[in-house]
Amino acid sequence: MRDLFEAAKKRSPCIVFIDEIDAIGASRHLKEQQAMKMTLNQLLVEMDGFEQNQGVIVIGATNIADSLDPALLRPGRFDRHVAVPLPDVAGRAQILELHGSKVPLSDDADLETLAKGTPASPAMARARSVLPVPGGPMRRQ
Repeated sequence: MRDLFEAAKKRSPCIVFIDEIDAIGASRHLKEQQAMKMTLNQLLVEMDGFEQNQGVIVIGATNIADSLDPALLRPGRFDRHVAVPLPDVAGRAQILELHGSKVPLSDDADLETLAKGTPASPAMARARSVLPVPGGPMRRQ
């Protein structure tokens, strides 16, 4: 963590993006691994050391925000929250088109039908649904 934030300050202005922040920022419990607690504690220390005009913005993403340690959500840390809802049918179709354009698809692949059939799955699950399968083009049923 120290090295990450030191590099960010040297490269200012910059953005530090921490995906799946719940992996290191989940609520601390007595039985948790010591290394996880140390990582979270160091993240908190580093974020407390920022001045507003240092030119480093820290963004964290998670699918389970309610598991984050309350100390991460205090003012000056991750105090602004942006909820990104699951995409609608058109959005899901666009995601599938984007990822489907990079792999061979059979002529009967119907991405629109697949988009309609995946209402509650996150974007990465849809992206994985068009990964190439060993043995040739993918077929949708």
